[in-house]
Formats: sequence, structure tokens, C-alpha cells
Amino acid sequence: MQHIAEPFELAPQLQQDCFVVGYLPLCQVLLLNDANFTWVVLVPRIAGATEIFQLSDSHQSMLLQESSVIARMIAEHFPCDKLNIAALGNIVSQLHIHHIARRRDDLCWPGVVWGYGQGRAYQTHEKNTLLQTLQNLLSHSPGFCSAPVDSCADE
Repeated sequence: MQHIAEPFELAPQLQQDCFVVGYLPLCQVLLLNDANFTWVVLVPRIAGATEIFQLSDSHQSMLLQESSVIARMIAEHFPCDKLNIAALGNIVSQLHIHHIARRRDDLCWPGVVWGYGQGRAYQTHEKNTLLQTLQNLLSHSPGFCSAPVDSCADE
């Protein structure tokens, strides 16, 4: 696994709103705490990055590859009529990429998921089951580690 050298700290809002699924070579993988949607967030572990163009060419390629892994996983394993992928950053400026499984029967279809009202927090069992499922699915991805990056063995 390639370790990212820059000091990195997850934005407080993401810490508050998400659960850690694990780590890919570039990104921390998070599950947003809104059970209304399958909503996975990738955060490149590059200190100070707020935009994709700020990443090196190799990190941009890694981000696209890791985003594709997440998108494919969601599309193949979760109910989804459309997959929304976005990097907005209007509230949390730290670069992060949303991957949201949308369904025609979800609360705000076909509108946006932001500002639709109060999200529904996962129940403990529901959260633990989904985190385990996501970790199992990602365990086949090169470089994935469910433990903190410092605990992951180099490949």
C-alpha cells in the first residue's frame, strides 16, 4: 500500500457526519450517516487539498480509479437507478467525493439530496452490518485496508 506522506486530518464535519469504512491507497473511505441513501464519500489523504486539480497527476489518476471502484461497487451491490458522483465542497472545503445511490422512489427524486430535510441516522445494527458489507466488498480492491492506515501492512 502506498502511504501518503503529507500530514492529513479529516475535516471535523466529515468526522461528525460519517463512519470510517477503511482506506484505499489514496483515499479514506467513509459512509455518510444517512440511511435514506447508500452514500459513500472518498477523501484523498492530501493535506490542504480542496480541488481535484490541486492533486498531482498520479494522485488524480488514483482518485479516478478509486472513485470508479466505489461507483462500481455501489452500482453492482445496492439498489440504484442512478449514481450521483460529486465534489462540491461548499460547506466542507476539504476535497471529498460523494457517491450516492439514487432511486426513483427515494425521498427527493429527482431533486438533489442536499437540503431535503433531516437525514435518518443509521441504527447501530444497521450501520455495523452495512460497514461490514462495504469492507467485505472492498477487501478485493488492491490496497484496501479496514484498519487505520498505519496498521496496514505494506504490499
